Amino acid sequence: MKLSLLLNHRVDCYKFFDDLCTSIELKSFAQRLHVAKLLDEHRVYNSIVTETGASTATISRVNRSLKDGNDGYNIVFDRLKEKNLLK
Repeated sequence: MKLSLLLNHRVDCYKFFDDLCTSIELKSFAQRLHVAKLLDEHRVYNSIVTETGASTATISRVNRSLKDGNDGYNIVFDRLKEKNLLK
């Protein structure tokens, strides 16, 4: 089922993900996205740890996804750039 395709408005997304995920899970998602953005900017691990508080294990996991994953992060980054929502 493609639930995320049914969410047409930002407020719907907030409501759905708030119901679906715990606050810790939502913070983890946000942190991983931030880490991915910094890795995409070629930032070093120490800088990313300091800025995000992420563990080096999390940074490594995200880095593997960026290099060997399904391009999910890049799809989101490209669409955010198209809408001028990512600098």
